[in-house]
Amino acid sequence: MSNKEWPLWEVFIRAKQGLNHKHVGSLHAADVKMAIENARDVYTRRMEGVSIWVVESKNLHASEPSEQEEFFDPANDKIYRHPTFYILPEELNHM
Repeated sequence: MSNKEWPLWEVFIRAKQGLNHKHVGSLHAADVKMAIENARDVYTRRMEGVSIWVVESKNLHASEPSEQEEFFDPANDKIYRHPTFYILPEELNHM
């Protein structure tokens, strides 16, 4: 198997001070073990990470950019999402 045939992996690192993993980049690797080891070598050279996730890119699914308007529509017809009918006390100035 050549490098060009290796699958693409997305790499997520959790920093020492962080609670969540953040996407840091991508790499090609033959299998998950190699992907984790390569991610460690490439993305945590300064010992900034405490956890690594790798996900094969073919397993990631995303919303379609062309459907952005209707997908992220705030649904103005659902009044319960807008708390305009609540009466707030006067001492609550910064809401």
